[in-house]
Amino acid sequence: MANGHPDMTGNWNFNAMNWRYGNRRCGPTQVECSRAINQTMDFEFEAPSRFGPNRPIYKPANWDKVQQLDMWTNKEDPVMTCQPLGIPREGPPRRIVQSADDVIFFYTQYVDGGGGFGEYRIIPTDNRKHDPKQAIEAKYMGYTVGRWEGDTLVLDSIAFVDTTWLARGGFFHSENMHVIEKLTRQGDRIKYEVTVDDPDVLVEPWVMTPKTLTLIKGSEAGILPERGNCEVYELKNISSQIRH
Repeated sequence: MANGHPDMTGNWNFNAMNWRYGNRRCGPTQVECSRAINQTMDFEFEAPSRFGPNRPIYKPANWDKVQQLDMWTNKEDPVMTCQPLGIPREGPPRRIVQSADDVIFFYTQYVDGGGGFGEYRIIPTDNRKHDPKQAIEAKYMGYTVGRWEGDTLVLDSIAFVDTTWLARGGFFHSENMHVIEKLTRQGDRIKYEVTVDDPDVLVEPWVMTPKTLTLIKGSEAGILPERGNCEVYELKNISSQIRH
């Protein structure tokens, strides 16, 4: 850009899921079965956040809560009540628009089983500090300010609601979670790194496995669907446990 910083503007894609298994064949006693159905059923075991190898490490006193939330996914996961996924579960942006003093992130629909809502963030990148007055109000995406460290855009977020999860598996966080995102453009790719610091519940900061965003070219590459509908699946008296 004219100010010397790399331009992140563009339409980006990344591999959202790291599928561990292939589609499992139907057994002789399974009724109305298909490989796709088995794939869905197996996802409770193959979700990357559950089987690792990179998972947040909780303080011993918190593991029972993690297990309980995970076993009651259909009741406790914010996805099931149409809440925004929040950061970092929302993942990298699908489209970026950058100016000299801010950056806009647009996210796509149906991320990690979400209910069809495409979110967005507008983030100042002028090296400002967090304003204590703004930090009072908790948000799903947090209160974010940005700065440049060389050619890397660093986003610093605080003031999160504590109802979102870090990932599938009951991985909760406190209201004092602190998230650092780093984006480094390297040609037609962006390296996206995230560190989650939450000393209230975690033993150590969780450094997530980096993702690589790939530039998508084409006249309609950046067209995103508008916010979709979301259905609240289960509330109140839930008698059966379902992990997803």
